[in-house]
Amino acid sequence: MAMAAEVIRAFAPAKINLTVHITGKRDDGYHLLESLVVFARDVGDHMTFAPASDLSLTVTGPLGDGVPTDGQNLILKAAELLRNLRDVTRGAAITLDKHLPHGGGIGGGSSDAATTLKSLAQLWNVAPLTSAEALTLGADLPVCLCAPAPTLMSGIGEILQPAPALPNMWLVLVNPNIHIATGDIFDLLSEAFGTDNPPMDALPDPMDIDSYAIWQLEQRNDLTRPAAEIAPEIVRIMSEFWAIDDYVDCDMSGSGSTCWGLFETQQDAENAAKTLRQEFPDYWIKTTAIS
Repeated sequence: MAMAAEVIRAFAPAKINLTVHITGKRDDGYHLLESLVVFARDVGDHMTFAPASDLSLTVTGPLGDGVPTDGQNLILKAAELLRNLRDVTRGAAITLDKHLPHGGGIGGGSSDAATTLKSLAQLWNVAPLTSAEALTLGADLPVCLCAPAPTLMSGIGEILQPAPALPNMWLVLVNPNIHIATGDIFDLLSEAFGTDNPPMDALPDPMDIDSYAIWQLEQRNDLTRPAAEIAPEIVRIMSEFWAIDDYVDCDMSGSGSTCWGLFETQQDAENAAKTLRQEFPDYWIKTTAIS
């Protein structure tokens, strides 16, 4: 097949876990979970993919400093996996315009890698990877392939189903510029808090903002407590959310360190973000609608 001539431009949205219920641990060490995952409408990384003979990665953007451009980067690992599994000999010149904080629990690396898999499958005119194939790159890869649709994730991340239509809601995302290692969070969870926790409740049916808010307040992120032990800044952020009127709920996304506040309207979210920027002028703070 002839090489596609077009340059593909793609958006890799932030992934937000509105719940993370850790329900067990397998004999091989993988944790079982249940999670409601949503994606930011307009907060994320921007990527371009151009035809080339070899694979290369260039990183730009306000949060691009320190992002590796060699085989350590999950983007290139994803590209190589797709090439190997689909017998592709072509390359691509990939540019990442980095806006999401690294290691923030909002899928920066995983969303970039998932966007890479989808975009290069189009560029190279090959079948996209299945969720099972992508799982070898990390537990968040399959769900990020579902972006921008809200998704229910379970198992070790490989069991996915579309979430029911959610009410229109807005998020305020706050990252304290701290990278928390996921392995450290799970180690502390196992040692201090336990991994056999109650599952996530079924979403309400029918659902409106009131029934959803009641449901959301009864759910958990089982990783928040161990993360807060490692990074007390998380507690400070959550305390500021609790002091704000009109929020639906707040918690941490994934294994942290990004925290989120959920609001019914854009104005409520923007007002909250203004207050939080005054309290935390050096933190990464964004507002976004849920896709």
